[in-house]
Amino acid sequence: MGLDAIEGVGRDPKRGGYSRHVFDPAERELREWFVEQAQHRGLAVRCDRNGNLWAWWGEPGRDAVVTGSHLDSVPGGGAFDGPLGVVSALAAVDALQAGGFTPSKPLAIVVFAEEEGGRFGVPCLGSRLLSGAIDPDVARRLHDPAGITFAEAAAEAGLDPAGIGRDDDALSAIGTFVELHVEQGRGLVDLGAPVGVASSILAHGRWRFTFTGEGNHAGATLLGDRRDPMVPAAEMVLATRIAGSEVDGARATVGRIVPNPGGTNVIASTVDVWLDARADDDHDTRRVVARIREMATEAAARENCELTVVEESYGDTVVFDSGLRDTLSAALGGVPALPTGAGHDAGILAAHVPTAMLFVRNPTGVSHAPEEFAQESDCQAGVAALATVLGRLAG
Repeated sequence: MGLDAIEGVGRDPKRGGYSRHVFDPAERELREWFVEQAQHRGLAVRCDRNGNLWAWWGEPGRDAVVTGSHLDSVPGGGAFDGPLGVVSALAAVDALQAGGFTPSKPLAIVVFAEEEGGRFGVPCLGSRLLSGAIDPDVARRLHDPAGITFAEAAAEAGLDPAGIGRDDDALSAIGTFVELHVEQGRGLVDLGAPVGVASSILAHGRWRFTFTGEGNHAGATLLGDRRDPMVPAAEMVLATRIAGSEVDGARATVGRIVPNPGGTNVIASTVDVWLDARADDDHDTRRVVARIREMATEAAARENCELTVVEESYGDTVVFDSGLRDTLSAALGGVPALPTGAGHDAGILAAHVPTAMLFVRNPTGVSHAPEEFAQESDCQAGVAALATVLGRLAG
């Protein structure tokens, strides 16, 4: 498959799995690997002004058939989320070239930057910038846990931070976009199918809740004299489970908490808590977040703390192009269509171009964790499906 060629890049000995974040040494090594692999296949590679890599089979032009995914990961993520789509795209080109196929439309593989938001906090940042879904000034000011801004990291990687933003030339070149991805769930397992197509993506977003109290000494401050922001932060974690359970199909998660200053014997002055919320539609997602905010506000007041909430990213429900989805399903002999709770670059592009997704079966359904997996036979079925689809669309 090719995943074995990069399995040693970005391993995380502390968390397990992989930590590959945009413009860090591991992700840049993977970028170099992709450029080398694409050029070996005779593809012309360029990096756009937002840090996305494009490998073209034939001359770039309008109405292109584009596939691809991303190479970055969440902290301690699995081996398949992202790279499987890139490796499968290269393998599909191999299959088409071996069969003597010549595309009648431009065909490209794209690697999007910062899909996971693992470094700068905003998911699908490369596709958001390309499509104009995020203000470039906002993107430039994003910073990682070390305080490095996206503008600084982009400049260090050779990009011009002043040039990031909506790229009409790149966007208008895409005629159709098809992203292959390991399934993040058990839909295909339960259906007994190695490959499927996506029908929709749940409405989802990320919010930062900041609780502000009073920093003080852990041993010298009586409990009754404290304004400890960790207390309402802890109550918010429990509120997340309660609020998420009140709406059918909703998912609400706290995956990151950062106290400041973070000393063992220090009462924190502030605590940042990041919420990930998803549901079938915008109304239910907003309803869950509003309920969590209500309970968090009450918890903060009880501790005489203040609460501020910032929406860091949001995407409404995405329904993929039904005509393209049906074309893919028919070309593959009627594979099942299923929704996903995970966000993807394909979901960002769906507002601008006909977009579809192929899923490869994940035997456990585990994703964003070291245990993420797909059988070799299912991965090969995914490559065959992608090659068939690309041949149909570009032929």
